[in-house]
Amino acid sequence: MRVVVVGAGAWGTAFARVLRDGGHDTFVAHRASIDEAPYEEADVVALAVPSHAFREVLGHVRGRAAVLSLAKGLDPESGERLSTLVRDRPVAVLSGPNMAEEIADNLPSATVIASDDHALAERLQEAITSPVFRVYVQDDVIGVELCGAAKNVIALAAGGVDGLGLGDNAKAALITRGLAEMARLGEACGAAPDTFSGLAGMGDLMVTCFHPSGRNRRAGELIARGATPDEARAAIGQVVEGLTTAPVLRDLSHRIGVELPITEGVCSVLGGTPLGELAASLMGRRPTAE
Repeated sequence: MRVVVVGAGAWGTAFARVLRDGGHDTFVAHRASIDEAPYEEADVVALAVPSHAFREVLGHVRGRAAVLSLAKGLDPESGERLSTLVRDRPVAVLSGPNMAEEIADNLPSATVIASDDHALAERLQEAITSPVFRVYVQDDVIGVELCGAAKNVIALAAGGVDGLGLGDNAKAALITRGLAEMARLGEACGAAPDTFSGLAGMGDLMVTCFHPSGRNRRAGELIARGATPDEARAAIGQVVEGLTTAPVLRDLSHRIGVELPITEGVCSVLGGTPLGELAASLMGRRPTAE
């Protein structure tokens, strides 16, 4: 395949390496070369950009190549899933427990590609799968994208648990209830339930909440220790998707009438509520069935 990877950050660079190791003709476009990339010659354009930049970058993509979204978030402008912005060409989304530094180190990983175009998903699966990067396919684009967005918000809360020193029992409980929250949102939006127990759901949620260098977990930990969201973002020095996604996800839940208590709490903390108050309010919620 001929692939243009837009985004020269850690994830875009690591994914480009997977492609090159597989023998594909790969061009990596960074910010300064977005307009100069050979889109018309590409079979696939992979967008490894922050969610807030996805719409703008997509507007630069010429030609008819299929789009593979590597982004994990929602469109801040409309609150919609990012793949819905792609209207003039085939689109697929890739998501899973894929920490960029481990993929760059050639450590084994697995992921899922979802598309309404099953032939496209299978074509990408065949092209990308390698002995250390295993690709599964499915057609639940809604679920895969919502998992990719929501898990970052839950990871902020999980990092807060670490920062407050509340222990592994509390962290495991929060992650488990976070997964239930993600599945509840997905069900209301028409996602398949099984997606949330798969790689894009439980798999990505676990690694994002536990990996020491996970940006969202680290940001939550820093905020719990007294940093402002802007200070946490600056300390990490890279995009922290959960900080952008949390209010967008909250607003989506309000529009469709789904209760997301962890997401609501994260938004409150980002707005200035002490994290200790959030922990107390979550523990003090009315008892209910699991």
